[in-house]
Amino acid sequence: MSLSLKESEALFGRMLDGDMGDAEIKATLIEMAERDETSEEIAGAIRAMRARMVRVSAPEGAIDVCGTGGDGAHSLNVSTAVAIVVAACEVPVAKHGNRAASSKAGGADTLEALGLNLDRAAETAEQTLADLGIAFLFAQKYHPALGRLAPIRREIGRRTIFNLCGPACNPAGVTRQLIGVARPDFMPVYAGALELLVYDDAMLVAGDEPLDELSISGPSSFIRLGQPPERIAPEDAGLPRHPPEALKGGDAHYNADALRRLLSGTLYTEQDRAYRDATLFNAAAALIVAGHSKNWRDGVEEAGEAIDKGLAKALLECWVRF
Repeated sequence: MSLSLKESEALFGRMLDGDMGDAEIKATLIEMAERDETSEEIAGAIRAMRARMVRVSAPEGAIDVCGTGGDGAHSLNVSTAVAIVVAACEVPVAKHGNRAASSKAGGADTLEALGLNLDRAAETAEQTLADLGIAFLFAQKYHPALGRLAPIRREIGRRTIFNLCGPACNPAGVTRQLIGVARPDFMPVYAGALELLVYDDAMLVAGDEPLDELSISGPSSFIRLGQPPERIAPEDAGLPRHPPEALKGGDAHYNADALRRLLSGTLYTEQDRAYRDATLFNAAAALIVAGHSKNWRDGVEEAGEAIDKGLAKALLECWVRF
């Protein structure tokens, strides 16, 4: 039986506050995942998490680019690259992320391999957001209430509602967001959840593969809040298609090397070109959500200039040294 928004918020509040036993938590999460969570349940869980997270201040207009994960693609870190490129376009990015759960390298792993000290990044998040226009908000540092649930989630060994909540629980309280959803068919439900929350603008995206980002290999679906679902392909943004295997990633050091080449404009291989185009495509979506670009092609052009002029590379170097 599904829960109302208020019932869900109360239930997950009890769960996060340690007022439920492990067996009941496990049974509840599995039951919801097996029947698919409703918009009201997701929004209620998000509200409960937001009420208990550690918050940081962010400049006006700050956005986040983040996905639910779990697409099984083991690809290069597109959203991490997008965050750096978009910030280099002078849009503040409060990047919420974590270590790998279902891939070989999550955003935190790759940034660490690039030289970012995650503890230092957490201590200076508000300052780097204000001075550089970017911060990495390492999820485990801002959501202490989730700590006691980690063993239960590992024991369950599959996606739960908390994977869906994560992107919408940004500690900076951003109201503009690009969110990748690993299940295209689930996007209307997720959009319904976000519409029960406070957002200035948000776009949900899903590649058909499925991917929790816009696909550079074929068509994708996207939904802007308050609007009907739409379809888009790379060529609609002036970009070529690339085979899915071209974006296959590796461990954190492998992915970090690919990101360095991307920001340096060094395009030696098909993978380098595919990574650049996937980044430009998703960066365009983020720039549209931020109100910074009018359309897909303008967004691609602006993101490309941030790379080609060395702005994104310089931003990363300043961030690592901060």
